Amino acid sequence: MRERLSSRWWVVTDLDGTLLDHAYDWTPAETALRWLQQRGIPVIPCTSKTAEEVRQFRAAAQLKDPYIVENGGAIHGSSDTGEDWEEALGPGWTALKPQLSELAEELGEPLQALDELTDDQGERLLGLSGERLQQAQRRRWSVPFVPPSVQIQPRLEALASVRGLAVVRGNRMCHLLGADVSKGRALNVLRQRVGAPGVKVLALGDSPNDLPLLEVADLAVVVPGPAGPHPELSVNVASGRFQLARDIHGAGWAESVRRLLPED
Repeated sequence: MRERLSSRWWVVTDLDGTLLDHAYDWTPAETALRWLQQRGIPVIPCTSKTAEEVRQFRAAAQLKDPYIVENGGAIHGSSDTGEDWEEALGPGWTALKPQLSELAEELGEPLQALDELTDDQGERLLGLSGERLQQAQRRRWSVPFVPPSVQIQPRLEALASVRGLAVVRGNRMCHLLGADVSKGRALNVLRQRVGAPGVKVLALGDSPNDLPLLEVADLAVVVPGPAGPHPELSVNVASGRFQLARDIHGAGWAESVRRLLPED
């Protein structure tokens, strides 16, 4: 594994809304993915998706490098002998799920977990149904749920913090996690685990749950959607701390990695 990750640069990327559009299409990025592979630059998914979902994507995209799942809840990879490994970085689903119910009671507002969605609800909210929805529902390190009203979210975050938990928001779902769980921490753990603490990182994301990842990267890119960059990331784009991709979703992703990665 260390030999495969010996590149001076890693591309660490969110998937939904970044490399993939909201219909889960990544074909605009395929040529750039192949270009990175030819240069030996690892492409490391860092996503809210489950390991099951990411393995399916990696097979389709022909990726072989480690990956980060469930907003930093765990990192995955394979040993030099080809054996898969997983390192958990926070509490598991069975500990988190009852806490979501208790938070809903304290708020006085229902918080519907992802695993409770019907096929019709999954299709309407996420564009997922059947086996694809079930893959997203089989969580191990996080509890995604339908976002509450914007007015209630600050109180929800405060109540979660008292419990030693965190709530982060993606494009379509909120996620209940351990307080120390984040994409940025997971990236740093992965760097240490594979013996590459000084590797440079080009990170790409599109929503608030990507902020911890973007903050620890050497180059950080916000990939916009059709309506532009997420408002919570725009301040860092305006300040020049993060760069803005010049196109949306996979096309913007591809343009950014080709433009920003050094030639050597």
